[in-house]
Amino acid sequence: MPDAPDLVDRIDDLLPQTQCTRCGYPGCRPYAEAIAIGVADINRCPPGGEATLATLARMLDRDPPALDTARGLPGPLRVAHIDERACIGCTLCISACPVDAIIGAPKRMHDVLGTLCSGCDLCVEPCPVDCIVMVPAGREWTGADALAARARYEARGHRLAAAARPATQRRSTQARSLCRQRTRTCTCEKGSGVRGETAVVSQAWLSAPPRRRTARAAQPSTRQ
Repeated sequence: MPDAPDLVDRIDDLLPQTQCTRCGYPGCRPYAEAIAIGVADINRCPPGGEATLATLARMLDRDPPALDTARGLPGPLRVAHIDERACIGCTLCISACPVDAIIGAPKRMHDVLGTLCSGCDLCVEPCPVDCIVMVPAGREWTGADALAARARYEARGHRLAAAARPATQRRSTQARSLCRQRTRTCTCEKGSGVRGETAVVSQAWLSAPPRRRTARAAQPSTRQ
């Protein structure tokens, strides 16, 4: 049997990447991990339906169980649609969308990018004014759609993780970035009476408050 990471990748590649959570996991990748270690069966993906179930069974060399219809029924792709007359711009649907398919701003009308929507319907329940409905997409969910949706899902995860870091850690990261930018050789103008020197940001500069650091960095050296 392939090692676990490789098996997870192969299983994940077969899943539709709608990130709908109907399998009981927060996304397709966690579901793939659960299948790989044997704690979840392969029949818990309604968007993938019988086709995905059969493909997983072949890859894992096992008999396919019956699809778990308690988690939803397979069917044609449906995408979210927002009634612009009722939308209050609460942004709850934007926060719920796992593939960044909804655009808008606070207190402004939101809209669903139909070509990006995976049909997960996770945006429907949070809406406080019930202005989101699922409508037929009129197209199939393709392998290219799955790859693009996974990329957006992963990018969203990285973005949320960065935003959740403690503010002190974010400031430290920003300080190190500034340090790298400001550490360079200073060429002083000829005849200014100031010797050329290498400006190196010290640890004291990193620990100083942001405004004080900015002021220090802006001051030229006056040593003779």
